[in-house]
Amino acid sequence: MTRSVLVTGGNRGIGLATARAFAAQGDRVAVTHRGSGAPDGLFGVECDVTDSAAVDAAFAAVEAEQGPVEVLVSNAGATDDTLLLRMSEEQFTRTVDVNLTAAYRVSKRAAGKMLRARKGRIVLVSSVVALTGSVGQTNYAAAKAGLIGFGRSLARELGSRGITVNVVLPGFVTTDMTAALPEAHVATVKGQVALQRLASPEEVAAAVTFLASDAASYVTGAVLPVDGGLGMGH
Repeated sequence: MTRSVLVTGGNRGIGLATARAFAAQGDRVAVTHRGSGAPDGLFGVECDVTDSAAVDAAFAAVEAEQGPVEVLVSNAGATDDTLLLRMSEEQFTRTVDVNLTAAYRVSKRAAGKMLRARKGRIVLVSSVVALTGSVGQTNYAAAKAGLIGFGRSLARELGSRGITVNVVLPGFVTTDMTAALPEAHVATVKGQVALQRLASPEEVAAAVTFLASDAASYVTGAVLPVDGGLGMGH
């Protein structure tokens, strides 16, 4: 059955791979972007996820195009790395806003229609650093860890209406972000990963589409690492 899917930050990296995976299943897929436009075959809406009015407008556009959102993937995020003693309060609060508070905004906007329909899937894209921590990422790790508490609380709130909420924790993934890292750093990371390689965006997308599928109808409040074993023991 064709569903209305929205992936925030779906114009590149993990978000784009996820959007394409849903589209390949025959779903109607919309993606938010910050002005770069949407790839072919996807319905694009420009949206700043730190702005509640922009989020509401984006949802209204998606609903007009493909109906109420039945599957929400909260994926939009950003890093602003530096050591704590050098980190400005603005760097901290903005990173939390983009990665955590934005998930609150989009989930709240989607949940109303899902409750009325008595069905829905919400998948929050967190990070392995939510559990392991990472030097220079106190802001990002705090926000990504917050998604776990947010997601599990929401899973309890919405479960009686047939709505599932789950959290995916990607490890290091081959994206534009990791492509900019020094080769020596990437080699060090690979050495810490049990599978000795980075993930492809499609491998993370496969976990997201599973959690949104009928096969995962009894999975909610789960925290699913897709990290090649990087976060084992956490």
